[in-house]
Amino acid sequence: MYRVLIIDDEEPLREAIHILGDWEGLGVSEVREATDGKAGLELLRRERFDLVLVDMKMPELSGAELLQIAEQEFPDLLLIVISGYNDFEYTRQAIRSKVVDYLLKPVNRTDLNHALRKAVGVLEAKRKRESEFISRNITLNMSLPKLKEKMYLSIIDRSFKTQSNEAFLPLIGADGAASYFAVGLLRMLNLEQVRKERFHGDRDLLHFAVTNVMNENTDGQFESFSFASPKGEREFIAIFTMKGGYEADAAFLSLHHMKKAASTLKELFGIICAGGIGEPCSDSLSIAASYEQAKASLDTIDLLSLRGCLIVQGIVMNPVVKDIPSLTGRMPQIRSALEGGNVNHARSILSEFIRKCQETEGFTLGEADRTLQGFLLLLGEIAAQLNAMPPQIRSGKDSSLAALGILSDFSSFEQFAGVLNDIFDRYAGEISRTVAGDRSSVLENIKAYIDNHYFEDIKISMFTEQYFLSREYLMKLFKGQYGYGIHEYVQKVRMDKAKALLRDPALKIQDISEMLGYKDKNYFSKAFRNYYDCSPSEFRLQLPGVEK
Repeated sequence: MYRVLIIDDEEPLREAIHILGDWEGLGVSEVREATDGKAGLELLRRERFDLVLVDMKMPELSGAELLQIAEQEFPDLLLIVISGYNDFEYTRQAIRSKVVDYLLKPVNRTDLNHALRKAVGVLEAKRKRESEFISRNITLNMSLPKLKEKMYLSIIDRSFKTQSNEAFLPLIGADGAASYFAVGLLRMLNLEQVRKERFHGDRDLLHFAVTNVMNENTDGQFESFSFASPKGEREFIAIFTMKGGYEADAAFLSLHHMKKAASTLKELFGIICAGGIGEPCSDSLSIAASYEQAKASLDTIDLLSLRGCLIVQGIVMNPVVKDIPSLTGRMPQIRSALEGGNVNHARSILSEFIRKCQETEGFTLGEADRTLQGFLLLLGEIAAQLNAMPPQIRSGKDSSLAALGILSDFSSFEQFAGVLNDIFDRYAGEISRTVAGDRSSVLENIKAYIDNHYFEDIKISMFTEQYFLSREYLMKLFKGQYGYGIHEYVQKVRMDKAKALLRDPALKIQDISEMLGYKDKNYFSKAFRNYYDCSPSEFRLQLPGVEK
């Protein structure tokens, strides 16, 4: 099934295309609309579409300008141009941008569906190519050489023992021959989306396809050996080996190979990559240092300016000191707001943090990763302390984004902010419900205590200390629940009891005063008069059967 986007500022034309297109027959599952070029570009950057129909003359951003941007940012996107102007400049830009077809207004059913069928044919051919590519490589190579992978990983984590593993060194080209090694680290920024849409959720099949692309097009002199990183399934490690030559050649070939692999992955599977490459080394044990440089290179990629695939070689030796906002420092405020039931205020604190990050000189992938991990951990701790863990992870120990049902892909700052908000929503909802339930229970307990101890000297501090709530907040909650302040409710209960006791002629007013907790009869009489606009004695005289 395919997704189509119509970009046109004329509503009648958009509606006509909706009506005239044979969408079901062409296997189109969804048709979306954008009212101008700028809105269309924003939608393309947020979501994935297979085909776009674009008008050439639009406000904000013209079709010609949109085609130029799409050629750079979405090279695999298929486009059909619609124009009411038989203008050579428009036609030339369309040809340059390799559009599928060019339609003139008014669009008719025959021409539209002919162009759509042509586009769907291209899409079907591409999908068939992808399927054949995967099947061919599975047949040729069913598994990775686990021993080689294990050796590289032991070198990377610095646990490799040369003496005990000397016999295996030729396996990685470290047998004394003049060789250079370099490490590349490739990160799949939309891995979960691709795994779901292109590989039916099969992680192993996706890993196999990626590593085969990364290992392609090498020869006996320059080779690439890649495998999924055990530290994160969206990252793949590539070890580049070059026999002979110069260090500069090894650096150039490694960068070229990584860029080519990233381009192929985008073309075949729609995978968006970011990568880092470490410096070449002649000692196999220095692969660990090259890996650390590759990781540092990847982590320093600026998420604010990231658009599409990007491979970085080398690291910033003297990074600019930036004033990065701290989410950890805002967590006490977020917790206080959530405990107080003010989810919107807690969300505004998070939104302010996101805005501050967006205003910095740069916000890197590494900073984004640390922020997500820290936020997930701190919110989890708050939820655990409040016994408010989300139901998805309540029964298990896995508190990862996947366990929470959150798609952790992000290839832009906006998507990163979306993941942060998703994490907040999962925890805030459960914390809010739990705190609301606890709060209701607290208020019921306070009311029950007053009902049973109205004759005692009741102070609000008794409850604030017991339930760890501020005086103002507790009074506000109680009045919101019952319509009375705590002091008002104590007075109400006493006065209700007073009326009931005064109906018994055998009880003296002094006795009733003491039973209600008033040590002074006159004070009780004054309080009763203020409440009922008559004295206790006058109230008794008004009772039926009492002699006037």
